[in-house]
Parts: sequence; structure tokens; C-alpha cells
Amino acid sequence: MIDLRLGRYQDTLADVTCDALIVDAPYSARTHGGHDGAATVVDGVKTGINYDGATRLSIDYTGWHPSDVRAFVDFFAPKTRGWMVSITDHVLAPVWAAAMEAHGRYVFAPLPWVAKGSRVRLAGDGPSSWTCQIVVSRPRTGEDRNGRPFSKWGTLPGAYVITQERGIVVGNKPLALMLALVRDYSRPGDTVCDPCAGGGTTLAAAHKLGRDAIGSEMDPETHHKASVRLGLRQPTAEDADWHHRRDQREDKGIEGLPMFSAVDSSKDLTP
Repeated sequence: MIDLRLGRYQDTLADVTCDALIVDAPYSARTHGGHDGAATVVDGVKTGINYDGATRLSIDYTGWHPSDVRAFVDFFAPKTRGWMVSITDHVLAPVWAAAMEAHGRYVFAPLPWVAKGSRVRLAGDGPSSWTCQIVVSRPRTGEDRNGRPFSKWGTLPGAYVITQERGIVVGNKPLALMLALVRDYSRPGDTVCDPCAGGGTTLAAAHKLGRDAIGSEMDPETHHKASVRLGLRQPTAEDADWHHRRDQREDKGIEGLPMFSAVDSSKDLTP
């Protein structure tokens, strides 16, 4: 089951509870500003970068402040029976951790997602940023729907080294990453929620792995593209080009995605 709703999560998901929440919410204003600050403006639209002409689309949604993170966690912590997983930047990672901990959850040290070569610091003033932070937390007590204590969930990867992909919207995360996170932080038959669904990658991963998927996206155009991608509506003539060119790896499912190995926790999980 896939249920993708249109609107603000506060309005569309008020009736939802889930087994796992896996979200790639907006990053900090600093990260958004750094991304768009390098863009060249053409006819009022940021379309490229100043340094070597490489294409860089602007982020068309607002970065989050700490108050947005706290409000989000306050809303969803009572609705999430199991793991909460947030992909974020180094600015907001401690805010996510503190907000989850304030709800009595056990918060782990942030996990790195390393996308090798994904961002090049073309200003030439320091190191490139290949890493995002993944903040995860679980209930301190309680069991999953199968009666297994969350404290006995099992050993999970300490990092995810997965190459970035070109998605249907700016900021789209690679399917391989979301497959790995869904696999690691939920069980088959669980309900996985993504309140900031974007291009629908988390929902696609959850569906492929036998979970129910529910999410929300507030931008109508992005919601439409995600709905087409997820098979919730038929593509129009305007959709045909990008729909045809979307990453063919989406058809491969979980096959070839290795399980975590304690010997090699940095192994690339790309299918």
C-alpha cells in the first residue's frame, strides 16, 4: 500500500500512526544558502554556478530552523511506535537528537551517509562536503509488532557509503540509501511514514520491501511527479520525458543490496 497525500504534514497526517518514521526533511538555512549562493541568476532563475558553468538547480523550498525540527518531533514522536530516522546536515543534527531525547527516546550518535564525489567545493577555499548526517532513535522500552524488544533489534551499519543519484526533484535521495534505511529500521508488514516525501523515494523503497508506505508532500508539482513515479496516477504528455528517463535502478528492487557485515560496514550498498 502506498498513500501519498498533498499538503502540510500537520494537516494531512494528523490521523496517522506508524511503525517507523524515515524522513529527509529540509536542511538548515545555512546549507540551503550555501547551495543557492553559488548559483548564477538567469532571467531571475538560478540555473548554474559561478565557477565553471556546471548546472546547479536552486532549492525551491525553505530551509528549516531549530524550531521547525522541534515542532516536527513533537508532532511525530507520539505517533511513531518504533524507530525515527532523519537525514539532515551537521547544523541541525544536534537539534534533531535533542528533540528526540526530550521525548524519552534513546538517541544514537549520528551516522554518516557518505556520497563520494557528490559535492565539489568549487570556491577552492576548503574541503568538499560528501557527508550528510543520519540521526536515529528508538523507544527505550517496548516491543515491535512481533513482540521483539526494540533493545534487541540487532547490530546495524555504522555508516552508509552510497553514491548520490540524479533524482526527479532537487535533493532527491538515492533509492539504494532509502532501501538500506527501510531495511534496517523497519520490518516487513510495518507502516513506514515519510512526512516530507519529495520525489517519493522513501515510499518507493518501503513498498519494494513489503512495507505499507504513507507520506505527504506540500508542493503540488512535486506531489504530481512523485505520484506518477509511484504509479498512483498516469503520466501526462508533459511527464513523458522525465518519466521515461528516470533512474532504471528503480526496477531492480532489493536484489544485490548486501546485508550489513560487521567486518566491512563501509561497503557500498548500491544495488
